[in-house]
Amino acid sequence: MQEQHVYEYAVIRVLPRVEREEFINVGLILFCKQKKYIRMHFEVDQNRLKAFSTDLEWNEVIDNLRAFESVCTGNRSAGPMAMEEIAERFRWLTAVRSSCIQTSRPHPGISNNLDATFDKLFQELVL
Repeated sequence: MQEQHVYEYAVIRVLPRVEREEFINVGLILFCKQKKYIRMHFEVDQNRLKAFSTDLEWNEVIDNLRAFESVCTGNRSAGPMAMEEIAERFRWLTAVRSSCIQTSRPHPGISNNLDATFDKLFQELVL
């Protein structure tokens, strides 16, 4: 039997107007403490985002998502938070915030293949 791993994931969202709490799912972050695993990916459909809101600056959204990704992957250029342990980075990235990029609350799960689980969740929740 394959080893099972407890993981947590959160959906990454873009909120054109934070006060309205309307959002589009654009990415996913998955974390497993036991395996020291963290993975994040985003995919933004520019036409869908523009149809949802004409107020957002496309390049600014992408830059913010890339910064989010840099913290997730531990890229030194992302600043001190990116140098923290994986668990701390995940907690920081999924903390409640009032900005145009937010995450859902973390959700738990069990998997014997974290990459396959990530791909499945990304398909179901983002695409």
